[in-house]
Amino acid sequence: MEASPVKFQELTENSEEDFVLVRRSIPVLAVIMLAFVFAAPAGAQSITDKIEVFGGYSFMHYKTSPTFNTNGWELSGEYKVRSWLGGFADVDGHYGTVQGVHSTVHDYLFGPQVSFPAPVSPFARVFVGDGTFNGGGVSDSSLAYGLGFGIDAHVVPQVSWRIVQFDVVHTHLFNQSESNTRVGTGIVIHF
Repeated sequence: MEASPVKFQELTENSEEDFVLVRRSIPVLAVIMLAFVFAAPAGAQSITDKIEVFGGYSFMHYKTSPTFNTNGWELSGEYKVRSWLGGFADVDGHYGTVQGVHSTVHDYLFGPQVSFPAPVSPFARVFVGDGTFNGGGVSDSSLAYGLGFGIDAHVVPQVSWRIVQFDVVHTHLFNQSESNTRVGTGIVIHF
């Protein structure tokens, strides 16, 4: 396999420690989120409040060496176990060029999401999953994890506009640990 013309920085001791720390904390986060689910008061919630599907534009800034920007798309779905708490799955695709090499990056993420149910609804979430890079004849994938927040605004019944979604996605591709910034906007449909 031929090496990519992109030169990646060496892994530092601190980023390796961060990677191990986050990987070990994932089961703890799962237990905490389950505790919130069962401790929350059971409120009346109709089936129309339970499922949300999001699709939209996504911009991602990669803090590699060299840094580069990509444009793409994002799709996600959330199932609400309470009016304020749900679990989501998210997939995205980002496309760009770094040092003349066309690159494609996909993230497959899932985790809990908390939101404030209102006409203008802020939300926050944590996630874990997989990040995959393809470009210049080489590819790599790694654990991806991070956190994010955003704001949805109801437009008409069953439809909201995701005004902004801001996520920090941490990956460890090509022995380089990095925290990449993802910003998106789009439409949310409620079922």
